Amino acid sequence: MSNNPARFVSFKTLLHSLPLALSYLLYMLITMESVRAINVPMYTTLRRTTVAFTMIVEYLLTGQKHSLRVVGSIASKMDLVSVGIIILGAFVAGARDLSFDAYGYAVVFVANICTAVYLASIARIGKSSGLNSFGLMWCNGIICGPILLFWTSIRGDLEAIRNFPFLLSPGFQVVMLLSCIMAFLINYFVFMNTTLNSALTQTICGNLKDLFTIGFGWILFGGLPFDLLNVVGQSLGFFGSCLYAYYKLKGQ
Repeated sequence: MSNNPARFVSFKTLLHSLPLALSYLLYMLITMESVRAINVPMYTTLRRTTVAFTMIVEYLLTGQKHSLRVVGSIASKMDLVSVGIIILGAFVAGARDLSFDAYGYAVVFVANICTAVYLASIARIGKSSGLNSFGLMWCNGIICGPILLFWTSIRGDLEAIRNFPFLLSPGFQVVMLLSCIMAFLINYFVFMNTTLNSALTQTICGNLKDLFTIGFGWILFGGLPFDLLNVVGQSLGFFGSCLYAYYKLKGQ
């Protein structure tokens, strides 16, 4: 039996986690817009440059440094090398993008900045508040819930949901339930990985999922002509992510 009984989070702690909730809302809204503004394969390619923004924001918010001069840790020395390979891969992959769209690219880079602020906020507030991953998620949900409810009501989304013809369909309810469970697990593991490791680790290791995203994006959605330079760039990005993960584990 635990010696630490459950207790309610204080109002002061909720206020302390307010920047995290606001950064999450901004990250979510801009990311959704960026997905609509550009094709899926190119979206995942440009999203890899998030690692550079994460290093900068993480330093500004938490003081975390990633330097080649860190003594005694191979993993620390490889941080910038891995990041450099990932960013190089992103530029190589997008060098001959035939579907270039200035607005789409701009929104994706804004989304990268928002993602970096969001992850760095998790790391900073997680340390300063003393909350675990579930506690951070709870505070985030308590603050974001009313805001999103108000936003969806004035935009007419709630009315659209009520008028959805398959709302009470068992098949739709099952899919919705599975979607909610998946969303909870994804957010929980993002919070846990970021608080236990760092925002940079979450950003880089999260790139490994792009292997499936790009494959399914090419097959199901299309929108990006096959190009050898793009494939080389994608491969560099995957290699950089794997290299970082390998040396991170080896350094531990």
